[in-house]
Amino acid sequence: MIKKVDKNQTRIKRHLRVRNKVNGTAERPRLCVRRSSKHIYAQIIDDVEMRTLAAASSLDKELGLEHTSNKEAAKKVGELVAKRAIKNGIKEVVFDRGGYVYHGRIKELAEGAREAGLDF
Repeated sequence: MIKKVDKNQTRIKRHLRVRNKVNGTAERPRLCVRRSSKHIYAQIIDDVEMRTLAAASSLDKELGLEHTSNKEAAKKVGELVAKRAIKNGIKEVVFDRGGYVYHGRIKELAEGAREAGLDF
């Protein structure tokens, strides 16, 4: 019998492998990305204090997005989370792709954050 591969379970396994190597500190917090079929979310997290320092998503009214599940929306979310992080005094982060392939919306979010001033 052939078993169907659960893509989300394989993503979670990849994410756990990434999380074993990537850890956010107060000096260099973690930029964590979550993607769904309709939206994209980004958080900057200090894992030592277990605290979210900045967050943005395609649901934010500030962005005023018409379409929330495309590359342009992801880039704007990256720029917004970077602006909020810089406002809180964060310049350098560690990028946590969340087990997703560094391609498409994940890549655009990372490039948008870099263009807005974050270093990683």
